[in-house]
Amino acid sequence: MHGELTHEQIENVLRSELTGRIGCHAEGRTYVVPISYAYDGEHVYGHSSDGLKVRTMRFNPAVCFEVEQIDDLANWRTVLAWGRYEELSGAEEDRAMRILRERFAPYVTSETAEPSRGPRTADDAFDEESRRAIYYRIRLDEKTGRFERR
Repeated sequence: MHGELTHEQIENVLRSELTGRIGCHAEGRTYVVPISYAYDGEHVYGHSSDGLKVRTMRFNPAVCFEVEQIDDLANWRTVLAWGRYEELSGAEEDRAMRILRERFAPYVTSETAEPSRGPRTADDAFDEESRRAIYYRIRLDEKTGRFERR
């Protein structure tokens, strides 16, 4: 059986998962990339280095966000949401970092998985600016979801 997820089911999928995909488009090119994220009921929070994803979202902040739960090929749930990219600074950046750290803490298995504010050692100091994480959120304006259940 196929169907549409209720608002509550959509919220549950968004809150329960750690990995989603951002779809963004700029200069005639569409880019879809997985991210680790946290969801607070209104925003998807993420962090990244300055690269193609961030540059594309800066150019065109209208993005799509997708999350899925797959038990098997006949039992799955997927959520699509549309919203706007917002780069964060100051108190909002600090809040995003706390939200992400709290969400990821039980799952951190590598140095790159944990949000960071810069170099961990003096040896990294020369490259501080390029290593500094960019914190952002996507303000979700529209959400929809589908499921299949056998």
